[in-house]
Amino acid sequence: MNKIKVLVTGAGALLGQGIIRSLKQSSFKIHIVGIDPSPLSAGLYWCDSSHIIPFANEPNYIDQIIKIIKDEKPDAILVGTDVELHLFAKHRKYFEENLGTKVLVSSKRVIDIADDKYRTFEFLKDKGFNYPESCLPGDEEKLIEKVGFPLIVKPRVGARSYGVHKVYDYEMLKKVIENEKGVLIQECVGNSINEYTASALVFNGVCEASIVMRRELRDGNTYRAFVENYENLNHKIRILGEALKPHGPVNFQFMLDESEIKVFEINSRFSGTTPLRAHAGFNEVELCLKQILFNESITQPEIKEITILRHWSETIINSNNLID
Repeated sequence: MNKIKVLVTGAGALLGQGIIRSLKQSSFKIHIVGIDPSPLSAGLYWCDSSHIIPFANEPNYIDQIIKIIKDEKPDAILVGTDVELHLFAKHRKYFEENLGTKVLVSSKRVIDIADDKYRTFEFLKDKGFNYPESCLPGDEEKLIEKVGFPLIVKPRVGARSYGVHKVYDYEMLKKVIENEKGVLIQECVGNSINEYTASALVFNGVCEASIVMRRELRDGNTYRAFVENYENLNHKIRILGEALKPHGPVNFQFMLDESEIKVFEINSRFSGTTPLRAHAGFNEVELCLKQILFNESITQPEIKEITILRHWSETIINSNNLID
């Protein structure tokens, strides 16, 4: 296989670093280009070449990305932060047709559904899937009458556990709603031992492969994962993936409520658990690159039944060698 060059954004983010780690675990002969706004982003120092870029909300962001693409000529771009998804979706056609670089990113429709948890709820409801009953402030009385307490109040747009509150009575709910803006109120389903994260790889509306892991969280991130076959859950995840129709990877987070999947979050991208899946024989980064670069059909890998214990590590840089 010829050597390929892949550009990874968000080298300072858990997601971007997970993509880089998965690339390093792949079978590719590879040159990795890392980009990030901060020279203190550890992932930059794991790459073969690295660049400092503006933040995604700065007006010269896309111009700098185009310059780097012209200089580096990467075969593919993998997006490592949520805030960049819409930008790369908007410019994907230009990058691919004018610069010859494949961009693994879903459509605006898919990103919008995944970004907004109320739109996620509406999508699941419209497609006939199970979901935690949900509402926006103003309709909480009907939700309380239907499911009672406790309830979960969370930001409509957000990740991990930031701004998430578990409320046990009406007074507590009212106080949280008054203090937090842009929230969703949701049925509390399952428990901490029934939480799962799954990945599906979907191209042209067909789910080619999937993996399900049970997980335990710390500070909103997976720090223990338990990988098994989960044949029935994988079947349901594949149906979900084909209903959403992303371009490439999609991450579903769900509770198992009396054997029923109830999805509470969708990420229209790789996820923070991407490098963990690679240890189980499911290197979704490699599988997707083979599809978009070489038109190789994705075959469901054999999943290793393993337990993954996550921990901190360090990257040591000579202060004179910081990227500028």
